[in-house]
Amino acid sequence: MHAELYTDGVDEITIGGSIVRVDLVSLSPTERDANNAPKKVFRQRLIFSVESFANSVEVMQNALQGLVDAGAVRRNQPRAPAEQTQTGLTEREPSSSARSPNVSSNFR
Repeated sequence: MHAELYTDGVDEITIGGSIVRVDLVSLSPTERDANNAPKKVFRQRLIFSVESFANSVEVMQNALQGLVDAGAVRRNQPRAPAEQTQTGLTEREPSSSARSPNVSSNFR
C-alpha cells in the first residue's frame, strides 16, 4: 500500500537555484482566522528540480484541460481592461453564488 496525502491546495512555491519547493496545505478543522474561515495548515513539502517541476506543471495543465473539456471545471473569462485596477492587476469579484467558507481559495 502506498501512503496518500489529501491537500486543499498549494500555499507557497519557493525557487532557490535549481530547486523548487511546493508547500501543500489543508484547511484546519478547528482553527479559524479573523473572518471565521478555516486557517491554512502546512501539511507537506514537495521538492522538485526545475526540470521536473516544469514537467509536472505541463502534466497538471493537461489534466486541467481535460477537466475543462469534460465540463467538470469552468475557467473564468478575462475581464475587460477598463475593469482593472491602477496597478494593472484584476481584482476578484465576489461570487454571485453562495459558497461555503470551507471552499479552498485555490478554486475561487
